[in-house]
Amino acid sequence: MLVLDGQPGAAMCNLYNQTTAKEAMRRVFPALPWDDRTGNLGPADIYPDRTAAIVRAEGDGMVLAPARWGLPSPPQFHSKSGIDRGVTNVRNLASAHWRRWLGPAHRCLVPFDRFAEPFSGTNVWFAPTGGSPAFFAGLHVPAWTSIRKLRDGATTDDLFAFLTCPPNAEVAAVHPKAMPVILTEPAEWEMWLTAPWPIASTLQRPLRDGALTVVERVD
Repeated sequence: MLVLDGQPGAAMCNLYNQTTAKEAMRRVFPALPWDDRTGNLGPADIYPDRTAAIVRAEGDGMVLAPARWGLPSPPQFHSKSGIDRGVTNVRNLASAHWRRWLGPAHRCLVPFDRFAEPFSGTNVWFAPTGGSPAFFAGLHVPAWTSIRKLRDGATTDDLFAFLTCPPNAEVAAVHPKAMPVILTEPAEWEMWLTAPWPIASTLQRPLRDGALTVVERVD
């Protein structure tokens, strides 16, 4: 079972689509130098433990880099064989487990085009209204060694996950408990990547009502 917020929980936002990450970098950071380190990482539906592109600040520019979806979970939630399947969604940022990773050095933006929430045996897909660029507010942990799959043994990976918050009106109709923290404005992107935590933490709030559209329902 995947763990949410460091505890076992109901599935939510464990699938999203990332097709325009490189284009998003060009569009939303045109004045900054940026380095694409994703190689042949192409468009895809992203599931937990898969590799996806994240955006992080480095020096005077931005980096688009691959990372594995699922942050380290608290040790008490590892299996008896030492497997840590990772935390995909993070909400309780008062937890001591997350405190060490809340500074700017561990914050990232996660490009997405749409995301899915499970509902009555289907996936309901949401996308930003009007197709404007948007990112999940993410955390990343570089070079973390853990056992994700027993057959692979210990591996060292760059890891990421994104924050959640109470849902806005559109998501609440499908998933009444939570939604990803979504940032749609340049000032928000800069604040998330650079601001001290007491300021950046104010971004952990629902996207405004009307800013998301249901684009597909898949059985």
